[in-house]
Amino acid sequence: METTRKHGSYGTVRAQSPRTAAGTLPSEAVTILELTTSCDPRLNVDVLVLAAAHIDQTPVLLTDGVVNQGLDFTALATALPTTGFTGELDAVIRVPSSVLGSDVRAVRADSLLIVGKIGRAVQQECRGLAAGSGDETALGADRAGVLRRAAGCAARELAGMDSAAFLLPADDLDDLRAVTEGALVGAYAWSGRVPAPTAPLGRVVVATALADSVEASAAEARAIALAEATALARDLVNEPPNRLTPQTFTQRARAVADDAGLDIEILDEALLREQGFGGIVGVGQGSVHPPFLVRVSWVPDNPAQRIALIGKGITFDSGGLSLKPPASMPEMKSDMAGAATVLGAVLAAARLELGVRVDAWLALAENMPTADAQRPSDIVTMRDGTTVEVTNTDAEGRLVMADALARAIEDKPDCVLDIATLTGAQIIALGDRVSGVMGTPPLRDEVARCAAEAGEAFWPMPLPEHLRSALETPFAGLRNADISSRAGGMLVAGLFLREFVGDVPWAHLDIAGPAYNEKSPWGATPVGGTGAGLATLLALLSDRGRRPPSEPLR
Repeated sequence: METTRKHGSYGTVRAQSPRTAAGTLPSEAVTILELTTSCDPRLNVDVLVLAAAHIDQTPVLLTDGVVNQGLDFTALATALPTTGFTGELDAVIRVPSSVLGSDVRAVRADSLLIVGKIGRAVQQECRGLAAGSGDETALGADRAGVLRRAAGCAARELAGMDSAAFLLPADDLDDLRAVTEGALVGAYAWSGRVPAPTAPLGRVVVATALADSVEASAAEARAIALAEATALARDLVNEPPNRLTPQTFTQRARAVADDAGLDIEILDEALLREQGFGGIVGVGQGSVHPPFLVRVSWVPDNPAQRIALIGKGITFDSGGLSLKPPASMPEMKSDMAGAATVLGAVLAAARLELGVRVDAWLALAENMPTADAQRPSDIVTMRDGTTVEVTNTDAEGRLVMADALARAIEDKPDCVLDIATLTGAQIIALGDRVSGVMGTPPLRDEVARCAAEAGEAFWPMPLPEHLRSALETPFAGLRNADISSRAGGMLVAGLFLREFVGDVPWAHLDIAGPAYNEKSPWGATPVGGTGAGLATLLALLSDRGRRPPSEPLR
C-alpha cells in the first residue's frame, strides 16, 4: 500500500487507508486518517466525536486524556443528562454544536456525536477503582477494547459524512492504538453492493498529544494495515458465491500478492490429485468449480521465525449429500472466512514489514451435492497418507484443512495456526461473538492473550483425550465425524485436525459464529463479514516478529 504522509501547519499527520473492492486492491483511497496535536478552532470537520460512560444511571462525559484546547465542554456535560442519552455501550446521540454555548464560535463542526463506552473496566476506572481482570477483560473488553469499540461505533454511525474529529482519550499509546484502529475498522462499507452503499466516513481526525511521536507513526501504520486487511476479508466474505468461486478467489489472491510483492504458489485440481491431496479433491469433486490450494507468503530478510497460517476456504457449503436445511444455507457463502482472514493477515504482515516469515495457505473448494459428489462412507487418502472415512459430507472443512496442515508442516514452521468457520458446535458452546481456540497449550494461551490485547474474544478450550475415540472406525485410519453423537463437536473437530500437525506447536481457531454477523451492527462490526480473528493473528505475528531468533519458540 502506498501511504502519503504530510506534516501540516497544525501538527497533523495524514495517511490514506485503501478500501478493497470485491477482494481486489483499488487505485484510490476512501478513508483518510489524520493525527493532530491540538483541537485548533481552525480544524475543519463536520462532526466532533466524544465519549460518555453510564455511571450510577447517569451519562458522564469523558474528558481525561482528551485533547480539547480551545473548547469548554462544561455546558455539554451539564446538558447531557437531560437528553435521554444513557451512555451505555454502543448508545449514540447526535446534538448540534450550539450545545457548547458561547464556545460554539470556536468550532466549525455542525454537530457533536456522543458515543457510549460503558464497560466494567471503564466504570471502575471512572470511579477511581482498579480495573479487574475478569472475563470481560480476558475477552477484549478492557479499557482499550471498550475505546476501540466506541471509536468503531462512532465511525460506523457517521457513514456518509466527510469528516469527524475523534476527541476520545488518546494521550496514552494503548488508547491511541485503540481509537485509530477502531475508527478505521469501523469506517467500512461493502463496495460490491449494487446499488452502491452509503460511503464510509471520509476523514478520521484523531486528536492526541502523541501525534508527532515515532510511536504514534507506528500506531498509525498498524491501524491502516489492519483496516485494509479487515476490509479485504470482509469484502471477500460478503461476495455472493456465484461471483466468488475457488478459481476467482485464487485470482484475487494473486492480485493481492502481485500488489504487495508477495510470493504465491497455486495448486490446481490436477496438481492436487497428483500430489495426494485427497481431502481437498474429495470435497471439491461434487462441484463444477474445481478446488485449489494457494500459498501466499511474506518473506522478509533474516526472519525471526516462520509461521504457517491455514484458512478454510469453502466458497459455498451446501453440506454436500449430507444436505443442510434451507434456513442454514444463505450464510454459507461465509464458509471461506478463514481463508479470507489469513490472506488479510499476510497482507498486513507485508505492509508492516514484520520480521517473521508468514505462509498463508488458502484451502479452497465448493461443497456441492452434484453427480460426482463425495458420498458418506467414501474413504479418501490425505496428503500425509492418512486414510479417512467420510461419514458426514457436511464435515468437509476439517478435510480441506487437514490436507493444508499436512502440507504446511512439511516446511518445518516454528508454529502453525488454522482458522475456520468449522463447527456449529462452536456457536452452541460460545455464542456468536466469542471464538474458541484449541491446540498446544502454550500457543493456545498465547492466541487468547493476543486476542484480548487486540480487542477480540477468544476462549481457550480443551482437547479431552476421551473424545478421541469418536474418530475411530474399523474401515480407515480416522473418520471425519461421529454422526451418532453431538457431544463436544467443536472439540472433536479440533482432535481431528491435531492428527495432522505432528509435533509442531499448533493452534486451531474456530470462528464459526463471530465470522459473520446476521444481526444488528455493533461497535466496529457491520452486518455481514466481520474479519474476526484478523486482529488477533496480526497481534501474534507482530509479537513473534519482535523476538530474537535465539529465543525459544515453543
